[in-house]
Amino acid sequence: MLEAFALTDPGRVRSSNQDYFRLVPELGLFLLADGMGGARGGERASSLAVECVADTLAKSAHRDAAALLGAVEDANQKVLSEATLDPRLEGMGTTLVAVLETSENDVTIASVGDSRAYVFKNGNLRAITEDQTWVQEVGRPLGLDEATLKSHPMRHVLTMAVGVAAAVRIRYYALELGLGDIMLLSSDGLHGVVAKDVIESILGSADTMDEKCSNLVAAAHVNGSPDNVTVVLIRVKA
Repeated sequence: MLEAFALTDPGRVRSSNQDYFRLVPELGLFLLADGMGGARGGERASSLAVECVADTLAKSAHRDAAALLGAVEDANQKVLSEATLDPRLEGMGTTLVAVLETSENDVTIASVGDSRAYVFKNGNLRAITEDQTWVQEVGRPLGLDEATLKSHPMRHVLTMAVGVAAAVRIRYYALELGLGDIMLLSSDGLHGVVAKDVIESILGSADTMDEKCSNLVAAAHVNGSPDNVTVVLIRVKA
């Protein structure tokens, strides 16, 4: 069985928080989304997508990888539909990363956009998901160097998000968690500003899981946290 801890924060620049998370340990389900489309649209898109996935899986007879992917597709249609019905929400969308325990300590991860899932194991932080961004899908394949990518005008552009097109490309992954492993889900307010070694130091500390969440958000603040910051930590319950 898995347990999870989470914290979200608007950051030091923005007054609104368009990130949204939900922990549903009784379903083995953990979700994080980062909305876009202005304060109103972003907040609505992220919460709508997360709640749709949770509601769909709660009603599902079989909670497996296929059910998770289907729930994300349902969320895509839900966000897209609401955006077309309300002109004030036009252009809204959201990233989404979802973790579902499909058997004891085995998880399926579904992701859309650039919110990420990592695993911290034996002191090392490893990214599980791949960003759906211009940088990852266009810039790097073109052979642009990292310095150019960090300053490129397209560096923040997503190539896919929930609720922006009728068909959504969902990346999915399978992972087995062992005792002592920690999964980290994060919006780009964390992984976009806090260095890997700093995250590893915090996750490897003797602090409680709640304290680790707080310290990760604090590390983002130290770096100016220009965006909303959300972290979810998941581990095998001892």
